Amino acid sequence: MRTCRATAAGKLTVVLATLVLVLSACGGPSPRAWAASVCAALAPWRTEISRLTSSTDQQMTARTTPAQAKENLVRLFGGAEEASETARRKVAEAGVPETDHGEEISSGFRTSLEKMRDAYGRARDTIEGLDTGEATAFYDGVRAAVDTLNKEYDASALDTGRLNSEELKRAFDEVPECR
Repeated sequence: MRTCRATAAGKLTVVLATLVLVLSACGGPSPRAWAASVCAALAPWRTEISRLTSSTDQQMTARTTPAQAKENLVRLFGGAEEASETARRKVAEAGVPETDHGEEISSGFRTSLEKMRDAYGRARDTIEGLDTGEATAFYDGVRAAVDTLNKEYDASALDTGRLNSEELKRAFDEVPECR
């Protein structure tokens, strides 16, 4: 009985090891599938960032107390940070496209979203740390935080024109999710 179990366990180990090798030999998604996944991840992110940007602009001109503005801005920047992380995670889940420089391209998208996520988080933390006792000082601090956020955001943007894959460029132009 003991040798039967050992033999079965040995066979299972060989089957699992073979399965791991076969799966690791498989390439990533096709350029079209990857582009569709990435665009599907970025579409809700863009919508949310646009909504949050509009809300932030409204908040900056609204007649609220510094404490109300602080609460709203912290929530808005936290939402942008969360939306950026969700998009980053979905892009990571899309895998690495089966194309030249696929890893570099996938990494570029993820890194860009990480930097955006982190910029929103720093802006949120900065606003959260501002004293609301003096309105002018508070709003000066908010402006400085937003200026820094804009610079960091611009610096983190991925230049899709530098994609090193004609297949991916074509896929981004053709798949419906990217239109």
